[in-house]
Amino acid sequence: MTDKNLFKTLKERGLLYQCTDIEGFQKMLESGQPITVYEGTDPTMDSLHIGHCVPYCILRRFQKAGHKVLILMGGATAGIGDPSGRTEMRKLLDRKSIDENIAKIKETLKVFLDFEGENPAIIVNNADWFKGYDYINFMRDVGVHFNVNKMLSNEIYSNRLEEGGLTFFEMGYMLMQAYDFVHLNREYGCTLQYGGGDQWGNIVAGVELQRKLNFQNGTNVNLIGATNPLLLTPEGKKMGKTEKGAIWINKDKISAYDFYQGIYQTPDACVEMMFALFTDIPMAEVRRMISEDIVKAKKALCYEITKFVRGEEDAIKARDMSENLFTQGGNDAPEFEVDSAQVEGGLNICELLAMTKLASSKSEGRRLIEGNAISIDGNKVDSFSRTIELKDFANGSILLKKGKKSFIKVILK
Repeated sequence: MTDKNLFKTLKERGLLYQCTDIEGFQKMLESGQPITVYEGTDPTMDSLHIGHCVPYCILRRFQKAGHKVLILMGGATAGIGDPSGRTEMRKLLDRKSIDENIAKIKETLKVFLDFEGENPAIIVNNADWFKGYDYINFMRDVGVHFNVNKMLSNEIYSNRLEEGGLTFFEMGYMLMQAYDFVHLNREYGCTLQYGGGDQWGNIVAGVELQRKLNFQNGTNVNLIGATNPLLLTPEGKKMGKTEKGAIWINKDKISAYDFYQGIYQTPDACVEMMFALFTDIPMAEVRRMISEDIVKAKKALCYEITKFVRGEEDAIKARDMSENLFTQGGNDAPEFEVDSAQVEGGLNICELLAMTKLASSKSEGRRLIEGNAISIDGNKVDSFSRTIELKDFANGSILLKKGKKSFIKVILK
């Protein structure tokens, strides 16, 4: 038996956005019988950032409720690239790069899903079933059920159409993803696909393909597609990156402190959704926290997500570093090393800001200094011609600070 409250939980936490059959979906989850659900990922990079992980947070709830979870790695579809929301064609990846990315992402997914035990999640790769699938046969089996006019009216192609550059190659993506759903139903009994709201058109295509195959073959297979709302900033951009870069899940790509601070930069409007996804705190309590003190709520969010993704030790370290940095003299600040040869002749402050990533460029460094946003060891920098010299490193390091929250210890080596 499974947890019959999963549907209620998804609704209460705002994690269900669209569904091809909401009544059937509710009945499915409240039946107490386990189902098989899948989410697809194209391995276009070797790691995942926080914005990629929305579906995995949801699949984690399915697995904990007793359902079987499949993660589809798009070893084949990554060779095309999803045109959804794109203004230009995605960079084409070779087979070696795709396989390397898959291997690394598998490790990252262990943060969210259990791949051992009595109900392990399973990773599948659509390259396994598209390999050797003759093009003519595929088009006869699948392509015949797709109307080009209807496909072109789909929102996933809108940006590419506006740019006048949609290729037939990219149009094949929808056919392949639709077939993935049908194949997983045949091989694993999968009846539900869950994905981001931007995947709605592709998900619906799989449901409709099975309906047409039912009519053609006299079968009665019912597939359901559902989406979660996208985690968007108030400007409409996908969450997952900050001014310092992506909030990576992999520990070797980002420090605990930078991960914690990246979460802290979450726009106020996104805080409730982040709590809903990454924690099990009741939503009534979450809304109370936010309404009473958004800053305190953000700090709680940073701690909870860092603990979930990186472990309690990193969460405590990052929290203490953030709260006590200056009272402890900067001993726990993130570190950046410079060679004495770089400093010996005088290193311009703007260049150092760009090197440490406290500024995205030297010109941004100038603007920050003009706005009185930069200090060295607690002293404001009032000129962008300021040079850092060996004598500044009397204690072997200096503490650079940007604004109230960003800082870094520059160590002379």
